[in-house]
Amino acid sequence: MTGFPRRDGIAVTGIGLVTPAGIGTKKTWARVCAGEATAADDPTLAGLPVSLSCRVPDFDPRRQVRGPRPWQHDRFTQFALAAAQEAVDDAGLDPTAWLGSRVAVILGSAAGGIGTYEDQHRKFLATGARTVSPLTLPAFLPNMAAGQLAIALRAKGPVLHTATACASGATALITAALLLHSGACDIAIAGGADAMVTPMCATAFARMGALSRRHDDPVTASRPFDADRDGFVLAEGAGVLVLERHTDAVSRGAPRHAELAGYGASADAHRPVSPDPGGHGLRLALYEALRTADATPLDVDHLNAHGTSTPLNDRTEADVLHRVFGGAGPSVTSTKGVTGHTMGAAGAIEAALTVLAVEHQLAPPTANFRHHEPELSELDLVTGAPRRHPIRLALSNSSGFGGHHTVLAFRPAT
Repeated sequence: MTGFPRRDGIAVTGIGLVTPAGIGTKKTWARVCAGEATAADDPTLAGLPVSLSCRVPDFDPRRQVRGPRPWQHDRFTQFALAAAQEAVDDAGLDPTAWLGSRVAVILGSAAGGIGTYEDQHRKFLATGARTVSPLTLPAFLPNMAAGQLAIALRAKGPVLHTATACASGATALITAALLLHSGACDIAIAGGADAMVTPMCATAFARMGALSRRHDDPVTASRPFDADRDGFVLAEGAGVLVLERHTDAVSRGAPRHAELAGYGASADAHRPVSPDPGGHGLRLALYEALRTADATPLDVDHLNAHGTSTPLNDRTEADVLHRVFGGAGPSVTSTKGVTGHTMGAAGAIEAALTVLAVEHQLAPPTANFRHHEPELSELDLVTGAPRRHPIRLALSNSSGFGGHHTVLAFRPAT
C-alpha cells in the first residue's frame, strides 16, 4: 500500500451519523462523550436467547430521509441515506450543482437488507409466494444502499459496496481514499450501514456465545475491556464521511474536520470467527497505518479500539496494543460501550468519532468500565469522563469475522 503525500492528503469535509446514541453528529458525539450507554431490552427480540439491543432512537424515515417513498428501502438503506444527507450538507456541497461523474459512493455493510429478507421469508412460509413483495430484492441486496445513495445524490462515478464484516465501513473509507488518489473521483461519499437487530441475527449470535446476557442490568451490558464483560450488544446505525483531496477542499473553502493521514489493512488467515491469539494480523494493520501516515508509535496520542466487549477480542486487542505502544501508550477508548456493536457500520461510525476526537482534542470515555483484569491493566483506558489532551495522531481499529483488520489514521486538519 502507498501512503498519502502530506502535500495532497485526504480531508474529511463532512460527517453524518445515525446511531443508537442519537440521530445526527451532534447528538451522537454528546452522548458518547457523556459515556451514556444505550443498551436496553428489545421487545422485538422477546423470547429469544438474548433480548438486548442498542436501537437508533425515534427514527422515522418519513422525517429523516429525503425523497419519495422512503418506505421502499430496508432500514439499513434508510440509515445510510439519512447519514449521507447530513454529511453532504456538513461539507457544504450541493448534489444539484456538482459534476456527478466525479463523485464516488462507497458503502460497507455486513448483511445488507437482512431485515427485509427475514420478513419476506416469514411471509413466504406463512402465506405463499404470491404475498412476497416485488420490492424484496431491491431492498435486500447488500449493494442497494450504495446504489440508492448514488440515485439520491446524483453521483455517477464509481459506486461500490464493501463487505469485510464488522470492518466494512472502514474498508469503504480506505477504498474511497484509493479512488481519490488514483484520480477516479474528486469527491467520495463513504461509510457503512447495518440494521442487523433482527430475530435471526440475534439468535445466530447468541448461539455462538457472542452476545452479552446481562438481562438483569441491560444498560451496563456492553462493557469493553472490563473484567466482567460477557459479550457484545447487537446494534444498528450508519456513519458516512465526505472525503476530498486536501488541495481541492482548500481551494473551495470547505470545512475540514481532520485529515485521513494513512491506513492499514490485513488478515489473520487463522480462523473464521476467532482472532489469531498472537494478534499478528492486527499488528500488521497497525504498523501499515503508521507507515502510510509517516509516523511511529510514539506519534499516536489516541486510539479508538475495536473493543467489542467480548472476552477474547478485548484481551487479544489489548495485548497487541501493549506490544505496539508499550507501557506509555496512547489514550484508548471503545465507544461500543455507548453504542453497542453496529456491525458493518462500526468502522465508519468509529472513524467519525475518531475524527471528532481529533477535531475537539478530546478523548471520549469507555462506558461501563469498572475494573481491569490483569491481562488488560497496561491500557491507558479513558474512563468516567472525557479526557482533554493534545491529539496529534489518532488511530481507529476495526476487525471482522473472516480475520479482517483495518486501521485508519487521522491528523488535525492543516
